[in-house]
This record gives sequence, structure tokens and C-alpha cells, in this order.
Amino acid sequence: MITKRIIPCLDVKDGRVVKGINFKGLADVSSPVELAEYYTKAGADELVFYDITASNEGRKIFTDILRETASKVFIPLTVGGGIGSVADFDRVLKCGADKVSVNSGAIRNPGIIGEAAKLYGDQCVVLSVDIAKIDGVYRVFAKGGRENTGMEAIDWIKRGVADGAGEIVVNSIDTDGVKKGFDIPMLKAVCEAVSVPVIASGGAGCIQDFLDLFEAIPDIDAGLAASIFHFGEVAISDLKKAMADAGIPARL
Repeated sequence: MITKRIIPCLDVKDGRVVKGINFKGLADVSSPVELAEYYTKAGADELVFYDITASNEGRKIFTDILRETASKVFIPLTVGGGIGSVADFDRVLKCGADKVSVNSGAIRNPGIIGEAAKLYGDQCVVLSVDIAKIDGVYRVFAKGGRENTGMEAIDWIKRGVADGAGEIVVNSIDTDGVKKGFDIPMLKAVCEAVSVPVIASGGAGCIQDFLDLFEAIPDIDAGLAASIFHFGEVAISDLKKAMADAGIPARL
């Protein structure tokens, strides 16, 4: 079996890592540069860097802090925030990203997925989708979870993969920061709909939540979390040992 990846997420606002609950109430955590260096040494499999207010503020990602962060990372780095064109892909890759995550930019211009995939390869294009359940239907949200697009989430994800997205990050708004476990039913629906790697995001509160995720959905590729890693509630080394003890393949 392919090893399951553990991915810390740096949500960056004004050059600082922040964290909130249900995408709201953001509080300062630390420097992305310091955290990136820490996670590279702590056994993270990959790292995600999101400039979380770039799209809502209608600006480009902060390249200076990204370049400095990337210089400290020696594991795959995915970067997103304010990605609206192929030129943005190019700029972020030149700053040191290995993969580029697009969310609101793809909602505005779905053609960006196919354009970027042709230029840089499917493996470089990550479609990040913020989802909340509204009246029993999974809906796609834009602008950092602020705007309900009305689009049905599974259909949107299937379209993105058909266009060339090589990986999907599924962000559950309903479970974000709540620390009561991943949104298993939603994640199952996504994994059943596509064959590319799927990363679960939103809801991890303890080691058991990751074990429950990988045991409930054997096809899921990775678990992503932020605050439990940032605040030392879960050590990545402890998590991976628990995974291995439970028979879940992990890179120790």
C-alpha cells in the first residue's frame, strides 16, 4: 500500500500563520518561515502554504515571505492563495513551490486548470475546494469560505479532475477547527467520485481522528491539519507511530 501522507497547513495572513474556527476568528500563531523549518525536521511528508486572504482582497500572493519560507522546506511544498492565471502558477513555482493550489481562481476561470496542467503537468495542479453542507447538499464556497457559489461540490470536483487537476484538497468548512474529527461522509463521496489523490482537511483534533480517517476511507491519500500541529497537541512522530501500530502505512 502507498504510505499515507501527513501534511501540516500554514494559513498565512499578512505574513503570519493564523488559525480560526469554521474559517472565522483568526488568531496569530507564528512565523511561516519558522514553522516551515520546524515541520521539515519534524517528519511532515509535505507542507501546504495558503495566503488565505489574497483572493478575497483581490491581490497576488506575497512572494517575499513565500520565497523565504520555501528556502527552509526540503519536502514537497504546495502553495495557494490569489491564484487566478497561469502567470500566477509560474510566479509561485519560481518562488519555490512544487505544486500550486487553485480554489477561487478556478471558480472564476475553470479553464485555468487545463491550461496549467498542459504547461506544468497534472501533478503540479491541485484543486482545493471549500465545502459546506447546505440543506443536505454539499456546496462549493469561494473567497476563503465567505461566498456560497451554489455549485454542487462533487460535480465541481469531477469537472476539475477531468480538466487536469492531479490532486484534490477537500476543506470541510463545517468541521474546520472544531477538532471533532474529519467529515468522513463527505470525504467518502469525493473519493468514490475521482481516482486522483484526495487530501482530507478540516476537523482533526487528536491522533485517533487520523486513524479513523484512514481506516474508514482506505483510498484517502493524506490528512491535513493546522492547529493541533502548530500548538503541539499532536507530534507528527507520535501520529506516525500510532498509524504504523494500527497497520496504516506511514513514512517513519
